[in-house]
Amino acid sequence: MLDNSVLAGEIIRHGAYVCLRLANGADARALAAVGIPAVAEKLGLENEFGARPAVPSESIAFLRRIGATPADIADDDLLHADAVVHVASPKAEPVRDFCAEATRVLGPVARVRVLSGVVRPKVYTGAAMNNFAYAHAVTQQPGAVMPNAFLVPMSKTAAWWAKDWMERHTYFLSRYDDAGRMTSEGHALAAAAGIPCLLRRTYKHPTEPAPEGRYDFVTYFECADADVPTFHRVCASLRDVAKNPEWTFVREGPTWHGRRVATWQALFTS
Repeated sequence: MLDNSVLAGEIIRHGAYVCLRLANGADARALAAVGIPAVAEKLGLENEFGARPAVPSESIAFLRRIGATPADIADDDLLHADAVVHVASPKAEPVRDFCAEATRVLGPVARVRVLSGVVRPKVYTGAAMNNFAYAHAVTQQPGAVMPNAFLVPMSKTAAWWAKDWMERHTYFLSRYDDAGRMTSEGHALAAAAGIPCLLRRTYKHPTEPAPEGRYDFVTYFECADADVPTFHRVCASLRDVAKNPEWTFVREGPTWHGRRVATWQALFTS
């Protein structure tokens, strides 16, 4: 059966989360003094934190640790990350160059783990699903309005990737028996409560499935303080395989919770 692998693999955005963990004995003040702002300025990266008409094309964001929860895939560098820096661009070069330079200059004082991926056009989204899931989705707000950031990387099992695209598609929709009774909500309904209040951004690995040691999907959310419980309810709903059978095939990395801050230096001050 023909599948989406025969279609043009257009990439419309590149992104990375640079996860930083203080080296043993390192002082946070030494980390704050590293010239990351100069690297961002040199590459033309604009801060996502403030109010603006649209998200900058070439962007950077700073996330300060609140906590993290382990899951199926062990990933100590994310689980124990003290801070995360997000960078994104329509071009690969600024993201690649930032990650390389950040890894170099931070090496003496921090352990660096880069989670990266790309954005491609939607695969399974027709007009009706677009109207349901995307037309009313919240857009990125200033950091003071939606300060919470959640990083949730994950991969699908080999059994998922063995399915053809038509079967995979069915897991995003509700399922019904012959009498028309709903037997499971599927991904779209299970996540519906988050549409108006949770910003979602997903980077996919350039190849599917991802190689060993990499994630298939690096998923990220932002929300207001009042909507943190909604985030957790949506995650619980997605993880309920009776509601959402797709999650039978999902293996999650740690869920990392941070707070958006305005500057690099603010990552390391309370």
